[in-house]
Amino acid sequence: MNKRNTIPCRKMFTDTLLELAKQNRNIVTVTTDARGSATLNSFAKELPDQFVELGIQEQNAIGVAAGLASAGKKTFVCGPACFYTARALEQVKVDIAYSANPVKILGVSGGVSYGALGYTHHSLHDIAVLRTFPGMHIVLPCDIYQTKKLVPELVDFSNPVYIRLGRNPVPNVYDDENIKFQIGKANILLDGNDIALIGTGETVYHCLQAGKNLQSHGIMARVIDMHTLKPIDRKIVEKAARETKGIITVEEHSIFGGLGGAVAEIVTQVHPVPMRILGIPDEFVVHGTPLEVFKHYGIESKGIFEVALNFINSNGILK
Repeated sequence: MNKRNTIPCRKMFTDTLLELAKQNRNIVTVTTDARGSATLNSFAKELPDQFVELGIQEQNAIGVAAGLASAGKKTFVCGPACFYTARALEQVKVDIAYSANPVKILGVSGGVSYGALGYTHHSLHDIAVLRTFPGMHIVLPCDIYQTKKLVPELVDFSNPVYIRLGRNPVPNVYDDENIKFQIGKANILLDGNDIALIGTGETVYHCLQAGKNLQSHGIMARVIDMHTLKPIDRKIVEKAARETKGIITVEEHSIFGGLGGAVAEIVTQVHPVPMRILGIPDEFVVHGTPLEVFKHYGIESKGIFEVALNFINSNGILK
């Protein structure tokens, strides 16, 4: 892992935001005793007049962020994803979504990033519930370069956005010189017509590695980075359904209502093909490091590769 890979996406996000905020006094961050978790220490030190600390009051933080946004501030409320999408859910629904306040919610340590802390600190429901809020956008960057590209797009973005990032550094999918990013427009990382692997957030890297392994075995896998869960890129999903013989979705989320559900909603209505939704099953998650949890549920590269082979064989895809 090179030196750049030691930077967590959450730090790339807030470092980039800090540089933008130095040029734009309307950019404000709000947090809830989470300046360490959200890597906002430098922001608070360098721009104290653009930083609001509320203590452990997530509901109040959403209300304050909504008020600041309604007054014209470019507001980012930052803290653990598990609390902002559960404890403060009513405020997100009413103060942000229903009131059409373009607050950006940075949910850090999403999914199973808190691993050993257990179910209270996991956020495996967030995509499912926030997808139902009209006007809400949902973005899960897969690495530091995509995260860096995202931040400037958010400052003047007219809709509320939920951004979910993990806690630890992750391998890069892209490089700094060659990245395209547009909210709502997915990227094809590998092309092929046998099977499509669709990932989001930290599962994208694992899908890419599994796709390369499949291609080395003569199976032409298409790998899609679905960084935006809402609005989802319908065209790229429809194209995958029509041009491949099956789709596997991979997500660090419950198998209910997340990426798999969103893709299935499109596929079943447009061009049904065999599908497998790979994610966290209907159970309380085992404790462990994030990678241990990924391996346990088969959402890392080796597990995805094995699931894909079984999926291909059981559906007669290569016959």
